[in-house]
Formats: sequence, structure tokens, C-alpha cells
Amino acid sequence: MVVAAVLGPLLARTAVRLARPAAAGAPPVRAVATAVVLAALLCGAVLLTGARPALAAYAWAAGAAVVLAQVDLAVHRLPDRVTYPAAAVGAAAFLADAALLGTWPDLLRALLAAAAAGGIAFLAALAGPSGLGLGDVKLLALLGLLLGWAGWGVLMAGVFLGLLAGAAVSLLLVATRRADWRTPVPFGPPLLVGAVLALLVEGPLG
Repeated sequence: MVVAAVLGPLLARTAVRLARPAAAGAPPVRAVATAVVLAALLCGAVLLTGARPALAAYAWAAGAAVVLAQVDLAVHRLPDRVTYPAAAVGAAAFLADAALLGTWPDLLRALLAAAAAGGIAFLAALAGPSGLGLGDVKLLALLGLLLGWAGWGVLMAGVFLGLLAGAAVSLLLVATRRADWRTPVPFGPPLLVGAVLALLVEGPLG
């Protein structure tokens, strides 16, 4: 896909710059890998929604996801300057979809899901500050918006699969002695993987 081939290296450089501002740039291997993953996510977005305004929400989120995952893996941080625009574009795209296609119930569900996912995550972060960070809370609110538009079941499946993936990674790291139980593990990538899997299982929408 031409779009992914052009944007992949740019997003890879953006991820490197957000993680380590002094870095010279993204290695070629990372740029290629980013382009490949982005192409797969964009194709999935098209298959998921078809040609409709909601496509913009998932396409933008695909680009945000490849950046957020790389930054979180590198420095355990999910930058607001990536999460906030993705949420704004998602909300605007779903609003346009509702206005043009009458999907108002989907829009309402998406907004409620974003509030619910973000609110519950925020309470969890307050209860255990060593677990979820505020970046994870904002990411869960974003995923609540995107998955909630597809359905409550998709949201619950996405969060469950994300937490399951995170737990599996933690156990693997402990088992291979690359980490212990107190080693911080980035939650962003597993949550993003869980969201993608949930949407993949759900199949085409609308």
C-alpha cells in the first residue's frame, strides 16, 4: 500500500523522536517494519468499515498505534500528543458517520464506552499507582471509543485480550529471568494487540 510505504518511515522517525529526542533517526529495519504493520492495519480498517466516515477513525488510530507501541516499548510512555489527536479524529469521524448514515446509537455507545473504559482505568490507576499509568488510562479511553463504536462485546473482548496478552508477556519475562515481579512492563502494546484482535474477530461492521 502506497500510503503505508510513505507514512511508515515517517511514523517510525516520529516514534524515535518522541522516545529519544536526541536520536538521529529510525533505523531502516524499523522503518520497513512500521510500514508493513501500518499497511496491515490500514487494510484491516478498510475491511472493517468499508468506505464511510468511520474509516477515518480507525485509519488514524492505526497510525497512532504504531507510534504509541514503539514509544511505550522504548521508554514506557504513551505521549498525549499522539493519543489526544487520535481521540479527536475518532470522535469527529464517528460524528460525521452518524450525521451522514444515521449511526447515532453507535456514536452514543462509543462515547459512553470511552467514558466507562477511561473512568474504570483511572480508578484502577488510583488504587494501584505501580500498575496503570495515566498514559494507559488515556489509551483505554481511546480504545473504549474505537471498540465501543463496534459494540460493548467488542470492547470487553478487546480489554480482556489486552490484559491477557500483557499478563502472558509478564509471565514470559519472569520465566526467562529477563524481569522479576516488580519490573514495570509497558501495557500499551498488549492493549493495542487486544483491540486489534477483538476487531478482527468481530469482522466487518455496519
